[in-house]
Amino acid sequence: MYRFFHYSLSGGCGACLVLISKYNPETRDLEEHSVSSCLTLLCSLHNCSVTTSEGLGNQRDGFHSIHQRIAGFHASQCGFCTPGMCISLYSSLSEADKSSRPEPPPGFSKLTVSEAERAVAGNLCRCTGYRPIIDACKSFCADVDMEDLGLNSFCKKGETLDISKLPPYAPKSVCTFPESLKNESEPIDEFKERKLNLVYKSELGEPEDGCWITPTNLEELMEILRSEENGNRVKLVAGNTSTGYYKNQGNYQKYIDIRHIPELSMIKREKEGIDIGAGVTLSKVIEVLDEEISSRNEPHLVFKKVVNHLNMVASKFVRNMASLGGNLVMAQRNEFPSDIATILLGACSSVIIRTPTGTLSLSLEEFLGQPPCDPQTLLVSVRIPSWSGVPLSKTEGGNELYSLSLNNGTGEVEGESELLFETYRAAPYPLGGALAYVNAAFMAEVLANESTGELVLGHLSLAFGAYGTKHAIRARKVEEYLKGKSITHSVLLEAIQILKMTVVPREGTSKPDYRSSLVVGFLFDFFSPLITSSGKLNKSTINDLVSAASNPESNIDKISNACNGESRKSTSGISSKQVVEIHNDYHPVGYPTKKVSAELQASGEAVYTDDIPSPKDCLYGAFVYSRKPFAHIKHIEVESALASPGVVSFVSAKDIPNGGQNVGLKAIFGEEPMFADDLTEFAGQPLGVMVAETRRLAKAAADQVKVSYDTQGLEPPILSVEEAIKRSSFFEIPLPPPFIPQQVGDFSKGMAEADHKILSFKVETGSQYHFYMETQTAMAVPDEDNCLTVYTSCQMAESTQVTIAKCLGIPEHNVRIITRRVGGGFGGKATRAIPVAVACAVSAFKLRRPVRMYLDRQTDMIMIGGRHPMKMFYTVGFKADGKITAVHVDCFLDAGYSVDLSPIIPYTMTSALKKYNYGALSFNFKACKTNFPSKSAMRAPGDVQGAFLAETIIEHVASTLSMDANSIREKNLHNFESLKLFYGTYAGDKLGYTLPLTLEKVIILSNFNQRTKEIREFNCTNRWRKRGMSILPIIYAVSVRPTPGKVSILNDGSIVVEVGGIELGQGLWTKVKQMTAFALGRLWKDGNDELYEKVRVVQADTISMVQGGMTAGSTTSESSCEAVRVACDVLGERLSPIKKTLLEKAQEVSWDALVKQAYFQSVNMSASAYWVPDSSSNEYLNYGAAASEVEINLLTGASTILRTDMVYDCGRSLNPAMDLGQIEGAFVQGIGFFVLEEHVVDSDGMVTSNGTWTYKIPNLDTIPKQFNVEMLSTGLHQDRVLSSKASGEPPLLLAGTVHCAIREAIKEARKDLHSYKSSSNETIGEECSATFRMDTPATIDVVKRLCGLDNVERYLQSLVHHH
Repeated sequence: MYRFFHYSLSGGCGACLVLISKYNPETRDLEEHSVSSCLTLLCSLHNCSVTTSEGLGNQRDGFHSIHQRIAGFHASQCGFCTPGMCISLYSSLSEADKSSRPEPPPGFSKLTVSEAERAVAGNLCRCTGYRPIIDACKSFCADVDMEDLGLNSFCKKGETLDISKLPPYAPKSVCTFPESLKNESEPIDEFKERKLNLVYKSELGEPEDGCWITPTNLEELMEILRSEENGNRVKLVAGNTSTGYYKNQGNYQKYIDIRHIPELSMIKREKEGIDIGAGVTLSKVIEVLDEEISSRNEPHLVFKKVVNHLNMVASKFVRNMASLGGNLVMAQRNEFPSDIATILLGACSSVIIRTPTGTLSLSLEEFLGQPPCDPQTLLVSVRIPSWSGVPLSKTEGGNELYSLSLNNGTGEVEGESELLFETYRAAPYPLGGALAYVNAAFMAEVLANESTGELVLGHLSLAFGAYGTKHAIRARKVEEYLKGKSITHSVLLEAIQILKMTVVPREGTSKPDYRSSLVVGFLFDFFSPLITSSGKLNKSTINDLVSAASNPESNIDKISNACNGESRKSTSGISSKQVVEIHNDYHPVGYPTKKVSAELQASGEAVYTDDIPSPKDCLYGAFVYSRKPFAHIKHIEVESALASPGVVSFVSAKDIPNGGQNVGLKAIFGEEPMFADDLTEFAGQPLGVMVAETRRLAKAAADQVKVSYDTQGLEPPILSVEEAIKRSSFFEIPLPPPFIPQQVGDFSKGMAEADHKILSFKVETGSQYHFYMETQTAMAVPDEDNCLTVYTSCQMAESTQVTIAKCLGIPEHNVRIITRRVGGGFGGKATRAIPVAVACAVSAFKLRRPVRMYLDRQTDMIMIGGRHPMKMFYTVGFKADGKITAVHVDCFLDAGYSVDLSPIIPYTMTSALKKYNYGALSFNFKACKTNFPSKSAMRAPGDVQGAFLAETIIEHVASTLSMDANSIREKNLHNFESLKLFYGTYAGDKLGYTLPLTLEKVIILSNFNQRTKEIREFNCTNRWRKRGMSILPIIYAVSVRPTPGKVSILNDGSIVVEVGGIELGQGLWTKVKQMTAFALGRLWKDGNDELYEKVRVVQADTISMVQGGMTAGSTTSESSCEAVRVACDVLGERLSPIKKTLLEKAQEVSWDALVKQAYFQSVNMSASAYWVPDSSSNEYLNYGAAASEVEINLLTGASTILRTDMVYDCGRSLNPAMDLGQIEGAFVQGIGFFVLEEHVVDSDGMVTSNGTWTYKIPNLDTIPKQFNVEMLSTGLHQDRVLSSKASGEPPLLLAGTVHCAIREAIKEARKDLHSYKSSSNETIGEECSATFRMDTPATIDVVKRLCGLDNVERYLQSLVHHH
């Protein structure tokens, strides 16, 4: 588990989770919870036991049922995130099993399905799409319907899954706190070591003294704080989660552990509220409030809402560590955009603080408004008022606010008051794990005169935060305006105008207009249920509103719907269905065998590059990179860093050996330098490597390096495609014929035939970062005779070998590249992994010592680049019925500073674009040279942008003609003749054109026609939520490359297989193992099952297996399988005569006997093959179709994918489980491209979305709520490898259905916006048009913008104008 510590350091991904267990010797209770190891300080683990996933179970002692079920439900692909998933699940199981719930049936836990779906909510996975992980979690739940669980290896085809077939689960079977440790545990007040002296090295290697102090009461703590007046850096430690957000805090002279101070961990319950110590964890706060809610008969609206919102703050494993007081102090002192500060401010909470001069009781508003707390000020406790049975108009913190009279002319008050309380947040992740753009909490006292029915507002608390301000605030002016008023449209409109002047994002805040719009939307949503044309409501309506507000299933328009009669189907819960056909023709090929090494991945025992033990005298490297996009390098000042203890050397271009070249990448189309020498060409370009005794020292030394730049005589950097076009900065690379895209038909003729034309319309796609869970890593070990062995996580081992040899000026046979497995690649471990390995090799070659590097997430994201952003202009001609006659595209792709693989993008992009019959297609592509990191291949490179452009054109034509987009798609779908015209030899034969069949099946599977009717009805009755549904096809061309394979049979009959392909998580090893068993098993009937267990596929090794090529393009698994089959056929020819001879002497011959005899006869038991596909099998088309339904929130822009149905033609799948995982995982990664992942840079081109805090890949809450996949199994591809087809990349394009469905929903929203303007007699502008540009990604703010940032004001103005 050590490897995870260095990659994130933010607690944002969940890969590094461990279980912390602590025994209380006084109560004899054992507390267990999951934590992020990357945020946990070692000294905080005193008296604790730490359990990793390997501690739950392992290969030697037996795997835990969690590991076995993760493997059996095919829930691990690359496996790098899987141990953290297992810890999250175990923690949830342990917590549930300790509850007082009834005992479940044997084999089950007390965990519920809804809890299981949230068990891994904070863990990120880039491979699987989450669905199989959720199924594995739900398999432990007694309330699960076993038939709802997905494809698994526990029951055979036709069998029904039941608990007896699952690996047995036994609660408390894992000893997480050994009895021997219990005897050593000591009560807090008897700690023998209340002060631990620490001796550590500073970031610069200097020895420093420090101490870890554990005070046991408040006075002791205050005395320590008062004594610190000599400038020592002191850190109060509770959970240490602040280091995930505030980086590079360095060391402190004193660490004070405040977790054992009773005053800071107390819980005091009173009728008026709860006092909670500042050191109490957020998880404990939730637990305490839940207990309070369930223990009292009276409603606890405030507590329920606070609990609901706290569950959306961070992830559970962070809440297990983070303290309530720590969060509030960060908000007060460091301007942290805290949700907690806002919701507690809205609830009128108060705090107790302790200063050197005494104790103060302050309202939270006063506390937040004070100057930042000094180090000697301590937050002691927080009071959360219950507001249960308390007249709000009379009290707030014990003070009378104002007097409100409702009278009938006699001066007597008549009527009752009710409480409304709601919290809000809008963020990239809907249910937590992302900072909010705006958060809010509103409390309102509603008073009604029973005789008149008049409704007015009493006490109000309107709190807003995270919108670009120092801290959360109360909107006092709005409160004052609304007090005593009845809510009408005009009153609310005026309140909104006051609010917009009160809550104003500071200059420099990102997306300020969107945040301002959210503020308005939240206020409107809260008060809109109280609006009536007469200003009167009856008491029962008020009670209904309060009851609705008490519902813990909070959502943004719940109250509005309760008032306006709108309804919404529940979208909670995740369901799925998989339709997979299993064939036994080539058994075990075609069977959904579980992934090789899946249990090892789950337990954390699988070895990745960074898990390889460091050799003796190993050093560590860290990149020094440029901070300027285009500048001369005047001087690199490294002397002070080199003078630090433990820092060994600085390696730069000057250290390239004589005879070598400064080359960090030698690819198909060109080279790029390893280190910038005189000129830096992008922010993030490597200038050198700082090498030290530890990684931390190397990183600190690299950060200390000072670089002097000079831009004199240089033009400004090119930081946009527009600037590249203006300055004609393009790569001009001559392409070989296979990479030159072919135009189709006569564009001029097609335009002349058109009835309508769209001329040069612009659309753009953003970049996308690969976000493999394992960042770039390599280790170079020097050997005798100028040889090097380099262990690297890469997809192109052969190219890495070639580049290192060229850089060092040595023969390629002196360089050995070894890659066992890769923790996620997606193209990012292809060319972009090579410079990291080269940097290691140069450093090791210079210093004659092993050197290893593993990039932290921030450095990785800054340096590596990503998918190509594009700016495209399209011209379209089409008939009145929607038939397109001609398309022309001008495409400018941002290639970055080097050519890399950019020349292939036009070819792949046009291939996907051609999926419709345009009559004629012409195009012009330019690869722009800019001062950004080089863009490279990422899963479906070019194809996904081409598919997006195709759908954009279809949607535009449909909007122009006011026709349904799906009818336009159908009108322009290929027949086989047009398919051959557009795709040539890729089209294959007519029987293989299955796209019409996949579309037909998707329409049936999704119940498309009925659901589109229901959506129309929904949109008519819901004002602030709209739904859209879209169905689209894909055509994806792939090429199969030559691939080597080697099969060796050892003395004992076991089999070793080597292939050029690398295991990235796609199941390559599993498919190769199946193919080996099938091919050798043909020697006798039913022999392949026995052989399967004898096969081991080993790591890629460029000395052992030459011409390995690259693992990319979705076809390496099938080509590796075919290479292995050819090699097995050779062995079969050698063994068949021996078997025949043995059978003459016996009725049966075992495999072991056959092998023994072959060895006795000196038969060559190893066979190698280099399979080269012929012209009939080296290229083909993949087909698929999908339908998605999306719901958007018009007040926030948030999108929810309600359902996706997908049909994908896999041919005869080599392994349906592996292919299903690829299909689902690719689709979810596509969701990231189309709607979530925003790649942001600053004015120097430096990537600022450089970690889990700022870059959001899809998580559990963003996948389809219902996710159905059918793998169309066809035997129509005889030229394929056993009739199989690719699955890794093509399904990513189908995520375009989500983007198109969002567009459909936005169209409905814009119809309403049009009606608002019409009602107000305003000019109707482009913002209401059904034709609009929607680039990728369609993030939450983009959707809101297209629905109208001012839609609430427009709506209210139309009503005011109408009345």
